[in-house]
Amino acid sequence: MHLGRTALSATLALALVGCGGGGASNGGGAIAGGGDTPAPTPTPTTSAIQEQLAFAEAVLDEWYLFPSLLDNSVRTASFNDVQDYLDARVAPARAQDIDRGFTFATSIAEENALINSGSSGGSFGVRLIYDVNRDRVFLLEAYENGNAFAAGMDRGTELLGIATPGETEESVLDLMRAGGPQAVINALGPNEAGVTRTLRFVQAGGATVTANIAKSDFSLDPISDRYGALIINDGGKQVGYINLRTFIIADAANQLEDAFETFQTNGITELIIDLRYNGGGLVSVADKFGDLMGAGRVGDVWSETVLRDSKSAENEAEFFEFEPSAITPTKIAFIGRGGTASASELVINSMIPYVDPANIALIGDNTFGKPVGQFGFDLDEFDLRVRATTFQTNNASGSGEYYSGLASVVPNTCRAFDDIFIPLGDPREDSIATALDFLAGRPCNAISGEGIRTQSVDGRELLQPERPSAVQYQIPGLF
Repeated sequence: MHLGRTALSATLALALVGCGGGGASNGGGAIAGGGDTPAPTPTPTTSAIQEQLAFAEAVLDEWYLFPSLLDNSVRTASFNDVQDYLDARVAPARAQDIDRGFTFATSIAEENALINSGSSGGSFGVRLIYDVNRDRVFLLEAYENGNAFAAGMDRGTELLGIATPGETEESVLDLMRAGGPQAVINALGPNEAGVTRTLRFVQAGGATVTANIAKSDFSLDPISDRYGALIINDGGKQVGYINLRTFIIADAANQLEDAFETFQTNGITELIIDLRYNGGGLVSVADKFGDLMGAGRVGDVWSETVLRDSKSAENEAEFFEFEPSAITPTKIAFIGRGGTASASELVINSMIPYVDPANIALIGDNTFGKPVGQFGFDLDEFDLRVRATTFQTNNASGSGEYYSGLASVVPNTCRAFDDIFIPLGDPREDSIATALDFLAGRPCNAISGEGIRTQSVDGRELLQPERPSAVQYQIPGLF
């Protein structure tokens, strides 16, 4: 049986007697590293929830990366919710800061729709943050296919008021003061296509707009057609800029290929890779990213996938593969922040051995610190996918213990602000300007402090429900 990055169709019996067909299906690809895995088939029980809980128990007992950090005093009979059970079982690992919400239950159908077609699952198409000190809500970015962007909402927009059409508006300030971020989330309504709200907002340029905006199910674009892949002229030097919103959408691999073909055609060797809000996703996309920066490195180790001791036979190395559009970067400035996690950190960490230490940097702020990833285990009957933390990824030097973020791992760091009132891709924006300074050899102030434990953006937090949808798990802050 071969795991890693190879898709499997086999399922594994609960008693681990070997591989075979039938039962629960494999789960939609690994996220942040590794590959598809078979899912244990639980023994049927007398109730639907107990069957789901038994399934979750089997997954953790067999596959969880930190078996000694499972609370084995927890009993399925005490729970009527899979996520609550998972949280209780992995609490010791969470207490040690190495499984901060990484093990979760989600919908097979919703996650597959996101992976395969970029389905937004019913949203306005914006990512929201709130100011933790001033009770204000802003847009980090807007997806071009969403109804909010069409209504005039974009990066830097401030959300002022929310109403169900025909009813009295509630101001965001009042909502935040009365019920905090969750009150704003509730006012925005469920993540369902057709849900409509009257939103009052002020654009970054100062104009105040009120519009009825409906949530819709549209295709999320992992690389923006406006600013996702650019060539920046920095005083006569050409610098490639790429902003990848997420690794979770399979088409991101094709869009990366197109971007690097342009870089190759224009002789680009210096890159700014903007992953500031990218919480990760499919390892296949991360591998493609590496291959596109691996000209002349085919056959060298890109990353290593390491499972628990009882699954060590499944450990494997991933190698650079040939890509016609590949380049060999001589300098790379990665833009990251507290929301930069998982597959994003995998790419940064895996490039460290292949770039001169003087020529690679982390720009912005420390990253989240997630060197581990999840396999997906499916119980089809209940549309249940358990994403369990099952492996760690290391780079070619064997380095992969960055639970406190990458600021202490990347050879150079430069502190920079995230200016949400300047468009992404604009060289005037502070993080991009600082990245250009690093590439040009100009001095900067280093990032200080240990790991960011929340997905923060300069005193602002991503607006995120306690129980995110499948899409919100992968693209935090999406509404």
